[in-house]
Amino acid sequence: MKNALLAFCLLLSFMLEAQMPHILPLQKRGEVTDQWLKERVETVLPEIMRRDGIDMWLLISREYNEDPVLKTFLPSFWLSARRTTMLVIYDNGTELETLACARYNVGEVFVKAWDKEKEPDQWKRLREIIEERDPNKIAVNRSEHFGLADGISSYHYDKLMENLPEKYQQRIVSGERLAIGWLETRTENEMTVYQQICRLAHAIIQEGFSDQVIQPGVTSTDDVVWYYRNRIRELGFIAWFHPTVDIQRKDPESLDHLRSFSERPDQQIIMPGDLIHVDFGITYLGLNTDTQENAYILKPGETEAPEYLLKAYQKGLRLMDILTDNFKTGRTGNEILAATRQQAIAEGIKPSIYTHPIGYHGHGAGPTIGLWDQQEGVPHKGDYPMYANTAYSIELNAAVKIEEWGKEIRIMLEEDAFFDGEQVRYIDGRQNELFLIPRPIHKTGK
Repeated sequence: MKNALLAFCLLLSFMLEAQMPHILPLQKRGEVTDQWLKERVETVLPEIMRRDGIDMWLLISREYNEDPVLKTFLPSFWLSARRTTMLVIYDNGTELETLACARYNVGEVFVKAWDKEKEPDQWKRLREIIEERDPNKIAVNRSEHFGLADGISSYHYDKLMENLPEKYQQRIVSGERLAIGWLETRTENEMTVYQQICRLAHAIIQEGFSDQVIQPGVTSTDDVVWYYRNRIRELGFIAWFHPTVDIQRKDPESLDHLRSFSERPDQQIIMPGDLIHVDFGITYLGLNTDTQENAYILKPGETEAPEYLLKAYQKGLRLMDILTDNFKTGRTGNEILAATRQQAIAEGIKPSIYTHPIGYHGHGAGPTIGLWDQQEGVPHKGDYPMYANTAYSIELNAAVKIEEWGKEIRIMLEEDAFFDGEQVRYIDGRQNELFLIPRPIHKTGK
């Protein structure tokens, strides 16, 4: 009996692995991300520095208290900053200098520029580097509204100002837009691989939303959540947030939309006739996914979801199309939100939109396009404009009255997409129809 059970588990594991796209070993992952960094410094960095008129950018952090932007400049074999890490990026108008005010090179990009035997004081050496280049604008990562652009600590900022002559103190500016531009811009090579990253996320979701994992009447929502957490770990990724799995059903006591955001409900047993929903994200090769997909649990004798759920799902897809059709270079997140809501309401859709940038971070740098509780616009983060070559999680829901259930449900959708400046494409497509559990087996013949 034990041997039979072991054989079954091995077969199931093989079946799941066989459907999984290729996953790079750790060493190869490091080679890829290090190559991306070199390419980004050569192509993305000069463009955004000149766009914002910045000729020097300072990034300063201590070990385990890293600026989120500085972390994206570290080589793959540095898992954190070391002691006090000072990176200096200088644009002389022709080319960039990338220096490390440190006793060693920081990867292949940042070249050692401090000899402690000649100058024991690291801050004094940083001052010399600045004076030697005499920049007009010195950006540091300080921001009131964008956490990802507010990475310099209070101590380091005060220490910098203490060590700079007044002449250069007057040239310190916020690196807010520079930081956001660096974080949000995706390169062609990154996007080539991003499709596979999103495909991995889709494959894991489909594993969990199948009868390989779910036995209706037995399996709970929490069982599926922990299947996802364990599966992510098995494959060598990390989850950047704890997944959620929730149920909508005819029962008037089933979960509502607000509760799913505000508190984690007790586990529920998944039953035939349920509409189930997952919110799920992984981190791989330094990039993140954020996906929400849906499945219907077939009742005995059913081979497809009820027509009323299929029609409701189409309303959610239509809302996604309205939103992405409103993406325009230079439009702010709030302008896109307002235009989308106006059009959706005119078409008889009840929208809620909370779309966000994605990339180095799950809730990434760039324009916020609504929050679930701020549908009239998001101050500051919603006022940031949209640029080309940026990625977004198209996240929203359409509320639909289901007469057969005597209640309103929400079709909650989220798929990752890329904006090239002209049009939007889903990085690995989107879920265009509900998954069915169990998968129907169609017999032929008598």
